[in-house]
Amino acid sequence: MDDSEHAGDALRYAFETHPTATVTVLHVVGAPSMLMGEAVGLTFEPDLDAAAAEHAAPVFERATAIADEYDRELETIVGLGHPAREILDRAEAYDGVVIGAHGADFDRASRRYLVGNVAKTVSTRASVPVTIVR
Repeated sequence: MDDSEHAGDALRYAFETHPTATVTVLHVVGAPSMLMGEAVGLTFEPDLDAAAAEHAAPVFERATAIADEYDRELETIVGLGHPAREILDRAEAYDGVVIGAHGADFDRASRRYLVGNVAKTVSTRASVPVTIVR
């Protein structure tokens, strides 16, 4: 999950469609950018796990607020690297993936060019069912 509108919609969809499922929110830190900005910045952190958790905290706070709307709890995981790769590497441990159609950087053409469309990559390569939410 990132801070995009579609990610929030995907989480709401997961709660509504799977009312008894355990929902896990994955936020990936350190995705490549034009100058490797965030990924390089994390490299210099003395405690990478703590820095990644700090970066993910606002996303998890938003996810928790959405969970509260449904009187649900959720699990959270911080991944490091490229979002599609992290999702795909973890997908087999779950019954399915619910993902927003576009992430927070949808309007940035350079980012789409460099890393591609995460939802498309996940939907075509995942070993479990994938639901894309608009």
